[in-house]
Amino acid sequence: MRNNQTYTVESVTSGHPDKICDQVSDAILDAYIVQDPTSRVAVETFGSHGLFVAGGEVTSRGSVDAAKIARTFYRDLGYKDDLQIMTNIVQQSPDIAQGVDTGGAGDQGIMYGYATKETPEYMPRAVALVHKLVQGLEHLRKTDPECSWLGPDGKSQITMEDGKVRTVLISCQHADSIEQPQIKEILTRKLIGPVMGDLTGIEVLVNPTGKFIIGGFAADTGLTGRKIIVDTYGGLVRHGGGCFSGKDPTKVDRSAAYMARFAAKNVVANGLAKECTIAVAYAIGRAEPLMVYAEAEDGRDVSAVVKEKFDFRPKEIIERLNLRRPIYAATAAYGHFGREGFPWEEIISL
Repeated sequence: MRNNQTYTVESVTSGHPDKICDQVSDAILDAYIVQDPTSRVAVETFGSHGLFVAGGEVTSRGSVDAAKIARTFYRDLGYKDDLQIMTNIVQQSPDIAQGVDTGGAGDQGIMYGYATKETPEYMPRAVALVHKLVQGLEHLRKTDPECSWLGPDGKSQITMEDGKVRTVLISCQHADSIEQPQIKEILTRKLIGPVMGDLTGIEVLVNPTGKFIIGGFAADTGLTGRKIIVDTYGGLVRHGGGCFSGKDPTKVDRSAAYMARFAAKNVVANGLAKECTIAVAYAIGRAEPLMVYAEAEDGRDVSAVVKEKFDFRPKEIIERLNLRRPIYAATAAYGHFGREGFPWEEIISL
């Protein structure tokens, strides 16, 4: 369906400022879930030039040191600059809690799920490739002595035209001691070539500003939920607007998007469509979704099989995907979909 289109997708490393915030938000969520699996958590974080703020609403029997989690995570990513950390985490509003207590959705909204036969990951090819590029950057930084000059911050981007890769872009944080031509040569040889294959006819751009020495919060501001397109389908599929990170599974922004991916992937994996897009909508406090609609690549309505095989009520989603576990920090970089090990990626028989 996209072979005659021109489009661009991007991804970022785990050390990108926005992704730091997503991962810390989810690490805080995981810490609460470890102590109390029924914890209700909605935590946002913000980082900027030496300042880090964690705020939100929590109802839990657990007690978490959010500041310690943030500082440890930042250090573990490879950053050495110090952070002033502020926290303001309060009790969840009882007005919201009364609806969730009875099994209702934690918010209103529209969520989308998608899958395609285009790749083994059931993701669009460009999206799968762009995540592999930034994952490769992190792998080289951590394991390859020839790439010890790499820093934690970085981005990748791929432009497709008529089904072929036209441009590959890598922006990577680096030490001041290495020159740009050397960076491009090493990354083309060790990363871009192995991931992309034959580079004939592909424009390769590496650090097009000329240098990228300062990274993380020392260079830029980060915010939870600002990479929702990176987290999902690269902008090639509609997005309802809600982010995932920092939210427990009663928040359908997260859990219903996971269920929609689970359903879409299994529609495709079972041969019912080559592509499947699912849309689901909720009213806050109500368990039954207002809408569940599924469409194949040729416009066929496949909603009936999705409604028959998949229950989109919040409690049932949580139970089917076993979401009351501390699995969320691992989701918060390199996309929530198309990666092994998450329950919404499991293939079942319909």
